[in-house]
Amino acid sequence: QVQPVESGGGLVQAGGSLRLSCAVSGNTFSSYTMGWFRQAPGKEREFVAALKWPADIRDYADSVRGRFTISRDNAKNTVNLEMNGLQPEDSGVYYCAADVPPIVRLSRLSVHYDYWGRGTQVTVSS
Repeated sequence: QVQPVESGGGLVQAGGSLRLSCAVSGNTFSSYTMGWFRQAPGKEREFVAALKWPADIRDYADSVRGRFTISRDNAKNTVNLEMNGLQPEDSGVYYCAADVPPIVRLSRLSVHYDYWGRGTQVTVSS
């Protein structure tokens, strides 16, 4: 059973930084594509970043490129999202998701991800 669990959310002032982590159960984590999505109140869930392994290919939403960095530690079955230069519009619930074999993509579409965490709240004050 694959179960992502997010941590690291919180309240930060505009311009600040946060580091989100996602621990994933499962025996073949190194073959998963891992993604981060977020959802603000009253808005649809949107793609933030993804990392496909072992190709080590990353994709970012235009709104976060250059400010956010996705990384993973396969030895610890974790994926991280380093967020810098946070703005109020970055607020929302951040979800970690896993795209697992046999078909693994580097996708921005939530429907392509098989397992989801429960989310962690990020609030950026102005």
